Amino acid sequence: MPENYRPKGSGLDTPQEAKARLLPRLTPNPDAFGTWTENMARFLGTPVFLLYMTVFVVLWLGWNTFAPEALQFDPRELNYTLLTLILSLQASYAAPLLLLAQNRQDDRDRVALEQDRQQAARNLSDTEYLNRELASVRIALRDVATRDFIRSELRSLLEDLQAEDDEHGTEPRRSREKAAGRK
Repeated sequence: MPENYRPKGSGLDTPQEAKARLLPRLTPNPDAFGTWTENMARFLGTPVFLLYMTVFVVLWLGWNTFAPEALQFDPRELNYTLLTLILSLQASYAAPLLLLAQNRQDDRDRVALEQDRQQAARNLSDTEYLNRELASVRIALRDVATRDFIRSELRSLLEDLQAEDDEHGTEPRRSREKAAGRK
């Protein structure tokens, strides 16, 4: 065998074979799980949940305090160990659920903020374009003769014609035209 010979599949560029797992890999649907966590977080933050938890704890404490000792499942002498364990377990699951729901809301807020930023940029661009167009229309209108400008020019021409008629000692043109119309 040559010196630099390597058996096939022994290099770093070759993926290793998959190792056997003791437990199967769980891949829950992230959207379905996220929706479930948001619904759970919304429920955990309601007065109804607090009321249910209060009723549950009062019933638990009442039963394990006043029921006959043979029927108590979490006696007072053990400081309600089972109730403490259940409430700790509920809190240990509630905190991550709330964080997951908050992270999803942050992601939605980030997307909405980016869309708002893009819309604001488009609006600014459109506004700048319309301002430029309006300025060009204003510039173009300065070169266009307005009704008042035409009237003032016609008055000026009429005055010039009347002044010319007065200089030559002739009747005004209207009088000559009316006289010509009578003949």
